[in-house]
Amino acid sequence: MERLSGLDASFLYIESLTQPLHVCSILELDTSTVPGGYTFDRLHDELAVRIGAIPDFRAKLADSGLNLDYPVWVEDDAFDVDRHLLRIALPAPGGRRELAAVCGHIASTPLDRSKPLWEMWVIDGIAETDPAAGGPLAVMMKVHHAAVDGVTGANLLSQLCSVEPDEPAPDPVEGSGSAGGLQIAAGGLLRFASRPWQLANLMPTTVATIAKTVRRARGGMTMAAPFAAPATRFNASITADRNVALVQLDLADIKKVKDHFNVTVNDVVMALCASVLRWFLGDYGELPARSLVAMVPVSVHDRSDRPGHNQLSGMFCKLETGIADPAERLRAIARADAAAKNHSAAISPTLLQDWAQLAARAVFGGVFRLVADSPLFAHPVHNLIISNVAGPQSQLYFLGCEVEAMYPLGPLFHGCGLNVTAMSLNGKLNVGVVCCPELLPDLWRLVDDFDVALEELLDCVPAPG
Repeated sequence: MERLSGLDASFLYIESLTQPLHVCSILELDTSTVPGGYTFDRLHDELAVRIGAIPDFRAKLADSGLNLDYPVWVEDDAFDVDRHLLRIALPAPGGRRELAAVCGHIASTPLDRSKPLWEMWVIDGIAETDPAAGGPLAVMMKVHHAAVDGVTGANLLSQLCSVEPDEPAPDPVEGSGSAGGLQIAAGGLLRFASRPWQLANLMPTTVATIAKTVRRARGGMTMAAPFAAPATRFNASITADRNVALVQLDLADIKKVKDHFNVTVNDVVMALCASVLRWFLGDYGELPARSLVAMVPVSVHDRSDRPGHNQLSGMFCKLETGIADPAERLRAIARADAAAKNHSAAISPTLLQDWAQLAARAVFGGVFRLVADSPLFAHPVHNLIISNVAGPQSQLYFLGCEVEAMYPLGPLFHGCGLNVTAMSLNGKLNVGVVCCPELLPDLWRLVDDFDVALEELLDCVPAPG
């Protein structure tokens, strides 16, 4: 068995009927590359074979009423791919908006914790074509955040992909085994008993981090502070409903802007988000005087030796939405991002994981609700989540189908009802945006401006020669 880390388990404990905590990916596929031709049954059989080599797809939660620590992952001895692979057809005319609407409904429903925490939805009827005749197909993958973060989620999905359409499936791999209630409780007791020692070791690191932050603050070299964000229409309690919008941008254009301004791709993504939010809120007369603040998840997989599927930290970044000129705004965002990265790098990469490891089960939900809803705080912790994941720049095939786009969709939280996640893949930047329709019903109005925002930045780049 494999025990969840405190950070993994936190996503179970803060989940609620209005706050489902899974992450999703939408794949747009070309079925004409499938050896022998596409059929749903062929995809089903190929998926079943591949899952035999990927134990994480067959792992489910197990726990005991006597367990003082976190649940464990065990092999689902009754695993049946038919309980996870589902099929649905788009309504006419089967365009991207119809696809996004169906995916929003899929994202609104929680996962069943009695089985492995994932679903795969095969979506027919793209542009009213038949995938069996070589037409396009969409697949939506939904996985609980307790099982994946951005990096592990991309890695898990990549194991269903190949660089050739007819690449043979890998050999089967044994799973994590089983565990009885007493075994789970006994291991949990030992881990619970070690917490005072862990706390004693964690305190010096925490004190040192606070001292460093104070020194940085005096020199103006810190990331944006939490609770310094202005309130917006998407900083409120959410419902379970989700709306989704998608946009694909040319990565070469992003890099033109990046190279001209000597910034990073992530800086450009942040600047695009800043532009569309400025215009959207400005149209409603709701643009705050203070800058919007984004929470940017940071992977620490390469700097952490802690167990668990979630290896995350995070930083708060100003979007400099008070600056009207797009070039000056991008430069200001780059400076703010650099300060945030330096500040984040100075913090122990495992600090968040270590504190999560010490928290009791009941603490997570209570603290999270207090932070999200407490009237003690005049401002939200942050306005939105923005994440940028670097994907492979080579052609991929998903179970034989050529991958034309892969749109990631992150989670929403009470007090933060807007998430923008971008993934670069084979020369394109695929941007998935998810919100709660009660807070932002006209999401496409915001997302359709990403192309305009990129053109605005490209206009600042001199023509070659």
